Amino acid sequence: MLKNYFKIAFRNLIRQKSFSILNIAGLAVGMAASILILLWVQNEKSYDRFHKHADQIYRVTAVATDDFKAAINAAGMPAALQAEIPSIKKTVRLSHPSKKTFEYGDKKFEEVRGFYVDSTFFDVFSFRLISGDIKTALQRPDGILLTENLAKKYFGEVPALGKSLKMDNDKLLTVTGVLANTPTNSHLQFNYLMPMAAIAHTDEDLINNTWRNFNFYSYVLFDRDFDPSKAHLLSLEKQINELYKAHTTEQKITFHLQPLTDIHLHSHLQIELTENGDIQYVNILFIVAIFILIVACINFMNLSTARSAKRAKEVGLRKVVGAARGQLIGQFLGESILIAFLALFIAIGLVWLALPAFNHLAGKELGISLFDGKMVLMLVSIALLTGLISGSYPALFLSGFQPVKVLKGKMNLGGRGDLIFRNTLVVLQFTVSIILLIGTVVVYNQLQYIKNMNLGYERSNLIYVPMRGDIFNKLDAYKSELEQHPLTANFTLTNIIPTNVMSGSFDVAWEGKDPNNQPVIPNLDVSESFFKVFQMKMAAGRVFSTDFRGDSSNYIVNEKLVKMMGLDAAEAVGKPIALYGKKGTIIGVVKDFNFKPIQQAIEPLIMRLNNYGGNVVVRTQPGTTEATIKVLEQITTSLNPEFAFSYGFLDQDLDNLYKGEQRMGSLFNLFALLATFISCLGLYGLSAFMAEQRFKEIGVRKVLGATVFSVVYLLSKNFIKLVLIAILIAMPVAWYTIDSWLNGFAYRINIGWIVFIFSALTTIAIALLTISYESIKAARSNPVKSLRSE
Repeated sequence: MLKNYFKIAFRNLIRQKSFSILNIAGLAVGMAASILILLWVQNEKSYDRFHKHADQIYRVTAVATDDFKAAINAAGMPAALQAEIPSIKKTVRLSHPSKKTFEYGDKKFEEVRGFYVDSTFFDVFSFRLISGDIKTALQRPDGILLTENLAKKYFGEVPALGKSLKMDNDKLLTVTGVLANTPTNSHLQFNYLMPMAAIAHTDEDLINNTWRNFNFYSYVLFDRDFDPSKAHLLSLEKQINELYKAHTTEQKITFHLQPLTDIHLHSHLQIELTENGDIQYVNILFIVAIFILIVACINFMNLSTARSAKRAKEVGLRKVVGAARGQLIGQFLGESILIAFLALFIAIGLVWLALPAFNHLAGKELGISLFDGKMVLMLVSIALLTGLISGSYPALFLSGFQPVKVLKGKMNLGGRGDLIFRNTLVVLQFTVSIILLIGTVVVYNQLQYIKNMNLGYERSNLIYVPMRGDIFNKLDAYKSELEQHPLTANFTLTNIIPTNVMSGSFDVAWEGKDPNNQPVIPNLDVSESFFKVFQMKMAAGRVFSTDFRGDSSNYIVNEKLVKMMGLDAAEAVGKPIALYGKKGTIIGVVKDFNFKPIQQAIEPLIMRLNNYGGNVVVRTQPGTTEATIKVLEQITTSLNPEFAFSYGFLDQDLDNLYKGEQRMGSLFNLFALLATFISCLGLYGLSAFMAEQRFKEIGVRKVLGATVFSVVYLLSKNFIKLVLIAILIAMPVAWYTIDSWLNGFAYRINIGWIVFIFSALTTIAIALLTISYESIKAARSNPVKSLRSE
């Protein structure tokens, strides 16, 4: 019987080629889009779950104020936690990411994303070691572990184990292990690891085992019997906070335990190791994937019922010769499942073709493997589910025809109930499509607003060069060389590039400060020309100047800090202030400027004179960027030949801060277009159905003198009503959803009505274009054909 069902289904597909192509194409596009989204969602939810003890690993985070919640911890805390809390089995600390220059033979490169880590690193995490002894790889202070890619970069196919690398033209390191490349679904991304013992005698925090400074990332591994319930976690956090108070009462900080598997999607802390995802985006796109699949099924229903008139007599004859309704349902479900599997094969091909572009768009390395049992099961399940859902309504609808009425031509196909059902589905389709369309417009406008927003300084034409090695000992010569060349003369020094300043201190004091108020105040060290190079404006006072030798003990603050002090800009000038206990005077108030991502509001800032370097920032003249880079390279390498020259563009760094939003904007654009396209297929199916139902009526109207325009209007007006209903439903939902998203930005656009009007008119235009084909075809048909039986 099954064989017969599929044989009949195959014959029907061949007989009705255009209908079959449209149906299969709609399902294939819907499946392909859903599979791409599900691959992305699966990847986002898989972060850090490859570790053997993933559910037992937690990160210790710190909350200083409501505005300053950070992923870092003090050097002295982890060991004390392990000693005081029996359920903690192991702890591990990671330094801030380091940037080092390595040299082997004639190969010399500056490498980023390296960490100093405790020797317990592999006891906590399950990163795979390709060569070397996992128990001793982090024991040698002069050891280094490289990832496979980095090892090949320096040593080629020759085994790297035991080889020596020179670091920063000074220290020889021995390769004690080669790691598999870091999985892309890890929040810890690194190219090399070095033992914490290498800096144990030089790092002040480690020497003093401090609880005051927060410069390390701390992870704890609980034992197997660990209870992850919320109540138990709160109890442990209380114990940690009491332990902290026992060691220092100077700072009011609370600590929290953050599950390792929550970091990527649920963590929005400052000083994160990598750019995190957002569970809100994951949930939204997952819903979009389900919607697109359902819309594809709805289109199948509409297109199938649109062909009902041509299948009605077939159903009537089958019933007359003894076919039961169950057999007819089985036949129609068989057809839909066959179509679903044909669509699946095409969808897999589409996914395979689209993956490179999709990966580039999403910043992922996703893949689809037909040798993966779970993957095959998921794909087969999608096809079966799609086939059953899409075929259920047509099967029940067509199999319910009464043979007597059908064969006598008295069957009213598509009654009121059926019409309401299909209209509802079309409204649902366009509601979500309009929400996505409005969303894409708002996301685009917000990203443009971020890109073009006045940050308080001119971001373009700024190149920075990190200072390395001997440059610090030749600072006067370096500055002199830069000053003498016209392309580099407009330069400044700063310890941190002011795009994402992560350092901050509680230790800022002024007259009248509330002792119970302990804000974390970021600080910058800048040279005299900083404000000129960055084209910043002063609210009051003056900038640092070589004419004032006492400026080495003076400070410049921003307007935000002045407000915190309860003063206005003019009043603040001349007031005493101290940083890290070093007393000085406020000589100027700079107008507020953004030195962190725009999602965060401007924070208070204190600036002091930089006399040691860090980074050189040069403002280039228009059209001289390449020439300026060459001059910078010549000057830097002549004074510091042992270190690789590197540089960056400040505006590119700013753009990188919003990569997550930019990628989500691109994904929204893509899937909004696909959702709209698939919705149009549904509308096309319904318009075809209505044109078929009113075929004779149209013939009569044409005989009586109706014009093509009047017939098109007759067939289109009901559909435009459906789209208008969808617009009315979509607008408040879209406004609420998008407003919630925009609230995540400290600086955001206002959602104007023009966005909604534009989206509404665009949707109506798309709907009219979709309907017009069938409507015009029906209006231009020869009435003789429709009235021949009369």
